[in-house]
Amino acid sequence: MYLTRHMTGNGPRWALDGQYLPLNADLSFLLQLPAGSFRSLLDELPKGPEATGPMTAPIDAMQEVWAAGVTYLRSREAREHESDTGDIYEKVYDAHRPEIFPKATGWRVAGHDEGIRVRSDSTWNVPEPELVIVVNSNLEIIGYTAGNDVSSRSIEGENPLYLPQAKIFDRSCAIGPGIQLAGPEEVSDVPISLQIHRQGAVVFEGDSSTSQMKRTPQELAGYLGREMSFPYGGFLMTGTGIVPPDDFTLDPDDLVVVIVGDLILTNAVQR
Repeated sequence: MYLTRHMTGNGPRWALDGQYLPLNADLSFLLQLPAGSFRSLLDELPKGPEATGPMTAPIDAMQEVWAAGVTYLRSREAREHESDTGDIYEKVYDAHRPEIFPKATGWRVAGHDEGIRVRSDSTWNVPEPELVIVVNSNLEIIGYTAGNDVSSRSIEGENPLYLPQAKIFDRSCAIGPGIQLAGPEEVSDVPISLQIHRQGAVVFEGDSSTSQMKRTPQELAGYLGREMSFPYGGFLMTGTGIVPPDDFTLDPDDLVVVIVGDLILTNAVQR
């Protein structure tokens, strides 16, 4: 089962497997349901005509995107190398408590085929391809999507306390194209790959799998909801295991392709 969000003459509308759902069946409503009721209700809802409107980011304004960091060994090594205080990342990787931070509100998120940005005050910028879990109001995993956590390595490397500026800015978060419904057991070994195209040529590619994560997605979701409520559900980026080399930085007009399972998220870097 696959959820997508489309723009129509009456505003955004959700679709299931290519057919429009009723206008009042938005994600904010659906994510208030327990996981056990989620799929059964989707089966029972009347389906409309074929969803032909252009797709947009699969998120409502009521949801937030959060992110977990240093969940892969490769990410820990890269962030240690970029930083003057690299041992802090080793401590995070091995600690009992994970690193979790806010990434974007729903209206700031770019969807498939929409533009992403890099900061004008940064000299070293990279995409971070990630599995993004979708959780309901009970912090149960109901599905996943593909994500790109665009980051400034130069700003974060200067001082770890600059993490918000390195991670949170307009068009720094892309997710999509849609939401693949899945439970916790189905996100434990999802293949992830990244391609970066420049002037028609592939200038970087890499791959990993969620099986290489230090922590499980369900564990990360549990920490996210320890002292915060998400009455309309939310999204959690689970970290990256793919890091371009130190001499690479994103350029305007680069095309970034993130593949998570069967989902393909493509975004061009805007000038």
